[in-house]
Amino acid sequence: MNKKNIYLIGLMGAGKTTIGRMLAKSLGLPFYDSDKAIEDITGVDIATIFEFEGEKGFRLRENKMIKELVELDDIVLATGGGVILNEENRVLLKENGFVVYLQCSIDRIVDRTSRNSQRPLLNVNSPREKIQALIDERESLYLSSADFVIDSGQMQSKAVVREILKEYAHKNN
Repeated sequence: MNKKNIYLIGLMGAGKTTIGRMLAKSLGLPFYDSDKAIEDITGVDIATIFEFEGEKGFRLRENKMIKELVELDDIVLATGGGVILNEENRVLLKENGFVVYLQCSIDRIVDRTSRNSQRPLLNVNSPREKIQALIDERESLYLSSADFVIDSGQMQSKAVVREILKEYAHKNN
């Protein structure tokens, strides 16, 4: 296989940024976060982009950013939770890297996202129902896009990183 890049996919709150930073450090690779890269380029946060351009506008920006990021070699990338909604993004990630789906229970995601108001999709009356709807909508896309699936809600981050590194090394030999 020899896919050097590692791309992390999964719902918001699954730990993509935390695990991504740890993986990058372990491998001595640069870490990127596609949402952060979009914020850096636009000069505004994701919530503001959603407010002014809607989800559709954000998804167009996200696709453009993914196209740029997959051109880079030897990186670890944490993607936005909805990146897999775009078929082109799924293909780009799959063809250019080792895709890891950080699967996480709804309870864990509700717990991890409850203190963060910067998640535009969760600014609703029932975040739990919204998260369940997102899982229902996206789970099959995450699974079909992933080279490796790991539950990031049950283990310590260090253990998750160890498992990913083991699988990554195995797949690249």
